[in-house]
Amino acid sequence: MATVSAADLIPAARSLGPSLAERSDRIEATRTLPEDVVADLRASGLFRLLTPKTLGGPEADVATAANVIAEVARYDGAAAWCVMIAGTTTLQAGFLPEDVARLVFGSPDSCAGGYAAPVGRAIPVEGGLRINGTWAWGSGTQHCTWIGGGTRIVDDEGKTTRRSDGLYAPFVFFDREDVEHLDTWHVTGLSGSGSGDYRVKDAFVPEGRWLQMMDATPRIDGPTWRFPFYGMLAIGIAAVSIGLLDGAVERFAELAAIKKPEGSGRTLAERASAQTVLSTSEATARSARAFLHDAIGAAWLTAEAGTPLTTSHRRSLRLAACDASQRCAEALVALGREAGGTAVYLGEPLQRMVRDGQVAATHAMVAPRIHELTGRLHLGLETDTTLL
Repeated sequence: MATVSAADLIPAARSLGPSLAERSDRIEATRTLPEDVVADLRASGLFRLLTPKTLGGPEADVATAANVIAEVARYDGAAAWCVMIAGTTTLQAGFLPEDVARLVFGSPDSCAGGYAAPVGRAIPVEGGLRINGTWAWGSGTQHCTWIGGGTRIVDDEGKTTRRSDGLYAPFVFFDREDVEHLDTWHVTGLSGSGSGDYRVKDAFVPEGRWLQMMDATPRIDGPTWRFPFYGMLAIGIAAVSIGLLDGAVERFAELAAIKKPEGSGRTLAERASAQTVLSTSEATARSARAFLHDAIGAAWLTAEAGTPLTTSHRRSLRLAACDASQRCAEALVALGREAGGTAVYLGEPLQRMVRDGQVAATHAMVAPRIHELTGRLHLGLETDTTLL
């Protein structure tokens, strides 16, 4: 497989996009990415967005990564979601010990994902950890080469504790054969992302094949590795939402040009209400992208100077991501409603974009309650910023 550079990523996404759109029905029906779609995304390097150059990756900057995710989402939301999950997970490559980073992210075929919340139970044993647990929201894990899960250290009685070195909530990487995928992903949107539950029973994870995200120190020096894990995830989700709205605006314009509402002699495009909804939806996508990239740019300049991001930077990233996801979801609904009966048929791409956008906006990293966090910080109130 040829080495993919950061400059190759957006052209690759644009080139692959139309074929993803053609396969959208099959992606949704399969409820996980079909093998041919996985192969195409893998070959294009889109699962390895932030993977360091030292590991043969493109090491895209954060703004480019966001644009790549949005470009894929323009054509298919589920594929974009899987690109987002794998791409944001590659941020860990800059923090893991070099041998572990090379093991997990060093192959040109590498693709990692998993659910970060510490719901698994990890018991310290000789040489590593013994893990049991079930995780929801395992987006793309069926095609991942490495599957992770958030855990908490417990003692023999199941009580939360810490190891002598301070380890208490590691995100661990499992061998694929230790993971059982559960058929739970029957949903209204992002169906093709394969975000079902998965579990492990007495899985052994050798010493060091994990990362404690809350207090991890980057091994690699560079601006990318100064971005917060959860902030990067929120950026990726927002990019999916923006890309979905971009695609929906284009599709609505196509429909409006040819559709004549029942009993009308004029096309939908000639109606003032359609013109208004189209225009405001376009404005939402463009303004959401501008706000998100403004926040990314300010944080990047600080990170590029070698300075840690401040709470203000992290707050702005989450504020922009939450705002984008929620407003794009609302605009998608407005487009679907204005399209009328045409948009209720499962064969119409617009309805899938609407449904995918609603599911994306429910993610904890961009849910409406994030405004409580960002609002408290603006007001100077005492606030837990652990997950900021």
